Amino acid sequence: MNTASRSPAGLRTPSFRLDGRTALVTGAGRGIGLAAAHALAQAGAHVFLVARTAGEIETACADIRADGGLATAGQLDVTDSSAVSTYVAQAGPFDILVNNAGTNLPSLITDMQDADYDLVMGLNVRATVFVTREVARGMLAAGRGGSIITVSSQMGHVGGPKRSLYCASKHAVEGMTKALAWELGAHRIRVNTVCPTYIETAMTAPMLADPQFRAFAEAGSALGRVGRLDEVMGAVVFLASDASSLVTGSALMVDGGWTAR
Repeated sequence: MNTASRSPAGLRTPSFRLDGRTALVTGAGRGIGLAAAHALAQAGAHVFLVARTAGEIETACADIRADGGLATAGQLDVTDSSAVSTYVAQAGPFDILVNNAGTNLPSLITDMQDADYDLVMGLNVRATVFVTREVARGMLAAGRGGSIITVSSQMGHVGGPKRSLYCASKHAVEGMTKALAWELGAHRIRVNTVCPTYIETAMTAPMLADPQFRAFAEAGSALGRVGRLDEVMGAVVFLASDASSLVTGSALMVDGGWTAR
């Protein structure tokens, strides 16, 4: 009998299941946020979906429940720090946070307006910091650890044309993630980012509809294509689950090899 493939006694793959855990997903009405909410619910978590548009998240929650999952909708403007504090205090504490709410306004730096800066940095950085602060407070008070995941980007590690503002925001959350990993690690709270390449979503649709830009996006991938929403789902579940119990302060690249060059 060939015993070479036997595992050492007692070793088992850690579970990717999230049964009994609660998760908060921001910007959950569409795109990566919606996909993350479905992924966490399919893994067994009770997912709290928040966004500014009530109709989208109500529909999303109905779909998750129809699939046998647990979901609660909450209308929330994450740029309103007072509203965030109130919501998290009432709905939390959470075991998992997915900071997904974000935006991008591609332009040359010479064309950028002050309002563009305020919008992108206000949502991608300021709101992310304040949501993380409130959820971390709840995690610390509950004393049961947790996982904080921020949807960053391959542009949090490199640069790109007409992406100076977006890159600034994503490089900022990468720095925050590294600092928080050390700040919260002793409390069994892990902090990581997911860094996708261009994914087919409503936000990227106008850019990818341009044949020249799509060719640029595909050429930057070692796989020669842009990504699908389902290809981000597994990464989110991995970072939320015990399967990544030794992973913190890291960026999980889901970029088709974009940053490997």
